[in-house]
Amino acid sequence: MALLQCELFSESLKRGVSMNVILPQPVGESAIGIDGGPAGMPEHGLPTLWLLHGLSDDHTAWCRRTSIERYVSGLGLAVVMPNVERSYYADMARGGAYWTFISEELPRVCRRMFRLSSRREDNFTAGLSMGGYGAFKLALNHPDRYAAAASLSGALDPVGLLNEMPERADEWTHIFGDPPRVEGTGSDLFAQSHTLAERGHGRFPLYACCGTGDFIYHHSTKFRDHANAVGLNLTYEEHVGQEHEWGYWDQQIQRVLEWLPWAKQEQAER
Repeated sequence: MALLQCELFSESLKRGVSMNVILPQPVGESAIGIDGGPAGMPEHGLPTLWLLHGLSDDHTAWCRRTSIERYVSGLGLAVVMPNVERSYYADMARGGAYWTFISEELPRVCRRMFRLSSRREDNFTAGLSMGGYGAFKLALNHPDRYAAAASLSGALDPVGLLNEMPERADEWTHIFGDPPRVEGTGSDLFAQSHTLAERGHGRFPLYACCGTGDFIYHHSTKFRDHANAVGLNLTYEEHVGQEHEWGYWDQQIQRVLEWLPWAKQEQAER
């Protein structure tokens, strides 16, 4: 595997941004194809996991706190880990256009730089905590672009969190406006999933997990119950006593890699 640490300029954010990218690395005499490009490259480009960080993390967290590089070794899967600060994956009311960056600009730039596939069946998104919310937000707003999404201890209910954490009201105002506007928008996962289900587009695979000892646990079960009620294709798992911590996420990202429909297809073809 190759781990790339990238610094680039974002047009949508009007500033420099950082990301880490893991790419499969061909080795040996067969590493270069007859056209001068990498041998064994899929015709449509590399399948990609867009892996998102939590509120207090950055683009380096997944590599520093888990063995994600080792876990994807041999899978032929690219992993893109961008930095979005404490944006909640939103076009902030008082800050950067991080939703535009993550949903539009980043995929376009990365596909030009790294020969990543643009096909829906080759693209997946996952994240932890705030990143779990971001992963579901990407998938539920753009079900035509992502084949599956996974949330690990996801902060799936920002409205509920705001009501429970008045000490963060100023930060929420910077993100979602004054007063914060989430309900009924593309940032509202409950409303977005309900709309998709009504239109018959809610059957693509979603995965969510959370520990019963996590402070965010009741938000996970709230979304689970909503997903079941509207008919989403959600695989939900909970783990007794697990808290909001990296040992749990290191374990569960391995579960996500096994769960991905692409991984199952690859195994069936071998």
